[in-house]
Amino acid sequence: MTSTVSTPVTESVRVRPAGLDDLERLYALEVATFETDRLSRRRMQYWIRAENGILLLAEQGEKLLGYCLTLLHRGTRLARLYSLAVSPEARGQGIAVELIQRLEKLAVQRGKLFMRLEVAKDNQAAIQLYKKLGFVTFGTFEDYYEDHRDALRMQKRIRHVEANLRRQEVPWYQQTTGFTCGPAALMMVMTALDRSIRPSQELELDIWREATTIYMTTGHGGCHPIGLALAAQSRGFEASVMINNTEPLFVEGVRTTGKKQILTVVHNHFVAQAVQAGVPVTHANITQKQLEQFLDEGALVLMLISTYRMDSRKAPHWVAVTAIDDQCLYVHDPDPTEDEQSALDCQYLPILRRDFDRMSVFGRNQLRTAVIVRKQSA
Repeated sequence: MTSTVSTPVTESVRVRPAGLDDLERLYALEVATFETDRLSRRRMQYWIRAENGILLLAEQGEKLLGYCLTLLHRGTRLARLYSLAVSPEARGQGIAVELIQRLEKLAVQRGKLFMRLEVAKDNQAAIQLYKKLGFVTFGTFEDYYEDHRDALRMQKRIRHVEANLRRQEVPWYQQTTGFTCGPAALMMVMTALDRSIRPSQELELDIWREATTIYMTTGHGGCHPIGLALAAQSRGFEASVMINNTEPLFVEGVRTTGKKQILTVVHNHFVAQAVQAGVPVTHANITQKQLEQFLDEGALVLMLISTYRMDSRKAPHWVAVTAIDDQCLYVHDPDPTEDEQSALDCQYLPILRRDFDRMSVFGRNQLRTAVIVRKQSA
């Protein structure tokens, strides 16, 4: 848990990081404040200790006035204001504002650029508070809470940088298996370019069957970039591929000679299919300048990343690059990695350019590959 010096809000109120000794008071405030969607005692204890969260409380003597919890999204520059509670007798004293502003500063110190939150659509008092603090509504979640209320999605840039955001509205889709990140990312891209596309598990699995590499280190194989490009082309899109080497892909991800041979056969077959179908394959590193150009031209891009900086696993993972500005690339990630993550956390994830440059290579051979998808020319 990040520490900070206790500083008075007023002469008798101080804000400080929560500790385990505060658990019972925090949980009592949680139960008194929320009828549904409560943090359990166990989860609250977890977030007091967690390295990827900041839980601050405000107190006056022994009286707990409020708390605020922010989650720090691993591998990106995104923080999420997850929970805020102020006791009834402390409302109107600026406790919520102080807690949020303090958390924003701490999140910036931890390298975050944006803070996001969800708020009940009918909670006008909270919505007005967030608007005054600079949060902007950018979407809704229907039937979001346990009591079936809708939620507004709000965001604030907490580190102010010059930005020239390039972005298309890209619907988000969550992969339904552990091995279909490629199809899920491709469906998001196709839907953004053609609104008649309807993402579904059937389509997700169809694309996987067309694009799979058969094997990976464990379990089912992921998808080959050329396989994804062929799947996009067969559905009416223009697709091209960039790969920074000419060797069979993902062979190092399996151990047995037989599996390596099968992966080589699959790779060579995809290459032959691309030639036959006229899918351009360029053997070169894709640069961020090229990514920016593709997005400016109205294309969208799938890129293979290593998930190590997100979940400490060295697994290949497909994401959709949906926007770019002077500081960050933004991606749609089809796979929430934590229990508390929602679709909100996985859309337009800001990743600093230098971080993305390190994330977008995979394996000992430093594979960098991308699939560029466009609307078909008239």
